[in-house]
Amino acid sequence: MSQSLPPPPRRPAIVAALCAAALAVTGLIGAAPPAQLDLPAAALPYQDPSLPVADRVGDLLSRMTLDDKLGQMTQIEKDSLVPRSDLATYRIGSVLSGGDSTVSPNNAQTWADTYDSLQRTALGTPLGIPVIYGIDAVHGHNAVRGASIFPHNIGLGATRDPALVQRVGRAVAEEMTGTGIDWDFAPCLCVARDDRWGRTYESFGEKPELPASMATFVTGLQGATIGADPASVLATAKHYIGDGGTAGGVDQGNTQLTEAELRALHLPPFQEAVRRGVGSVMLSYSSWNGVRSHAHKYLVTDVLKGELGFTGFVVSDWAAVDQLDGQSGFTGAEITTAVNAGVDMVMVPYDYKKFLTLLRGEVGAGRISQARVDDANRRILTKKFQLGLFERPLTDRAYTSGVGSAAHRAIAREAVRESQVLLKNDGGILPLAKGAKLFVAGKSADDIGNQSGGWTVGWQGRSGPVTEGTTILQGIRAAATDPAQIAYDRYGNGINGGYTAAVAVVGETPYAEGRGDRPNGMGLDQEDLSTLARLKASGVPVVVVLVSGRPLDIAAQLPDWRALLAAWLPGTEGNGVSDVLFGDHAPTGKLPMTWMRGASQQPINDGDGKTPLFPYGHGLTYGTTPDPDPDPDPDPDPEPVPTACTAQFRTVASWSGGHQAEVTVKNTGTGPLTAWTVTWDLAGSTVSSLWNGSLTVSAGRATVRNAAHNGALSPGATTSFGFTANGPAGTPAPQCAGT
Repeated sequence: MSQSLPPPPRRPAIVAALCAAALAVTGLIGAAPPAQLDLPAAALPYQDPSLPVADRVGDLLSRMTLDDKLGQMTQIEKDSLVPRSDLATYRIGSVLSGGDSTVSPNNAQTWADTYDSLQRTALGTPLGIPVIYGIDAVHGHNAVRGASIFPHNIGLGATRDPALVQRVGRAVAEEMTGTGIDWDFAPCLCVARDDRWGRTYESFGEKPELPASMATFVTGLQGATIGADPASVLATAKHYIGDGGTAGGVDQGNTQLTEAELRALHLPPFQEAVRRGVGSVMLSYSSWNGVRSHAHKYLVTDVLKGELGFTGFVVSDWAAVDQLDGQSGFTGAEITTAVNAGVDMVMVPYDYKKFLTLLRGEVGAGRISQARVDDANRRILTKKFQLGLFERPLTDRAYTSGVGSAAHRAIAREAVRESQVLLKNDGGILPLAKGAKLFVAGKSADDIGNQSGGWTVGWQGRSGPVTEGTTILQGIRAAATDPAQIAYDRYGNGINGGYTAAVAVVGETPYAEGRGDRPNGMGLDQEDLSTLARLKASGVPVVVVLVSGRPLDIAAQLPDWRALLAAWLPGTEGNGVSDVLFGDHAPTGKLPMTWMRGASQQPINDGDGKTPLFPYGHGLTYGTTPDPDPDPDPDPDPEPVPTACTAQFRTVASWSGGHQAEVTVKNTGTGPLTAWTVTWDLAGSTVSSLWNGSLTVSAGRATVRNAAHNGALSPGATTSFGFTANGPAGTPAPQCAGT
């Protein structure tokens, strides 16, 4: 993508001698700083940016008191700081803004000022350890009024465009950098298996290979290497693990699967995020077979940190540790359970004094070891050093004016049009003619809040003009040859037979988790049904644009509609929808979820034997343009030129009756690879699930061909696919062929 700003250093440098004091601190929290030493700036190893990060972390750890270390494991909501000096007094390592936490006035400049004020407080401590500030920038820097708001993940999944998603991540990182905030609680890599779940729109898709392919968002946020990019922010893979697979789609519920099923469905996206070097992982509120993720040492320490090799840090979800015993209020036992399970940083978020007292007591009693505390600190401090926070702790104001920039909104508009899924187009009514006389109706036609959804300038979101942007109605009028030909009434009043078509923009109003669960039906509300009935009664052909965070129960109404366009939750750039309605861009989106015939089919997913209204991957377009100068006698396509490649098999994990494996494909030739195929003998095992490729089996031999996103490999480049299988792993010798 083209950058909207030149790449200056991410944050202005400040004098490193903020803590030119005796840094071998032995006092307690709240004690006065020790006397100054005659030391020049950056005299101590951890202050020296030329040293390896591991050496700097080791030196800093050796100088930290227990209170310093416990503070690094503590994350608090910024508004809970009373007084503000508690940030330094209690050596707090991280601050966050919750979904409804804001600043006044709510603009990028105030956010930057707030961040810098907190950071200066942290830098005033004897060791001068900067805070890392986290926020849920899940579809743009969505807490900031005026920021570019991108489609929610379900729409990005419909694009099937990992490169675009990486560019979206980069734009989000630049806007975050302009406010100082350096840690994004995104992307959500959940695999949503039941559309009744209120977080379905946070999922890229129902099959693991789709969210795994969209882990490019991690690279967009962090850059190729954390901190190397001038606008690098820390990414978070969440929510580990299985939150999209709970029984009944109940938020924070119980995922009831065998280990093989859990690994096959819900682990691959996290595996890909780890491969891309994701800096943090957030755990899920949900449970696996009755055990909460925050208490699951096997899943967190053994699988994530051990088997997958995750070297970043694990953060809890909001007050999730406090929920482990089912009672309100922290207990020492809850803290010990979570930390020993592998939680490195606890999102408290409010009662930090009680939390730190209990944590200190558990360490003092030996129930949490000093080694575990040091491991957590090493992981956290490593990311702070890699981000460059010790050298560049304050906001890079060169990026502040880029929040909501035209360049970022152009990327958002591109993402919107690529996310549109055309589900029905009887008689080719779409695309609409720009000179047509149109009647637009529906509660979401002229409502930026509805089209942006939850997590937009507030946790649950809300209807109305919550931020700046272009509504779908405004996009339609802007695209029309004569805007006066576009009539609008929210409820469909005043329509008559003189219109070419009626465009009804209907669907869901904003929600987030909890409030968004829909166990009792998934149909349109009464206002939408009444509006659609008025349009139908006019005899004018009806085109429905469905604004929603998931497939809805619309089978009964579908025969009344000439066309149906799934717009998902497009965000602030409603002109991306009109781009498709008028044919400036043909629809290319494909369903990331199976579309039910009715809510009684839930859960419904590809391959489960149920007959959907529209299958996973469905999506129409307007057809192709004929070749203007066709060759009447074209030469046959030349044979593809073989290109050398290798395939290396590795058993990732095994259990009674099954195993998980990974195959790494490498281009060992001198030219580019456009496609590859790997084959091997199954030797009695059967593949139960495969991601990042397509599988066929014949005569006991498996053949895997590349997916759309990983077939192209330059010389020396590698990619991988993974699978779970029943039966012993064995030692197969896969063969690779490339073209």
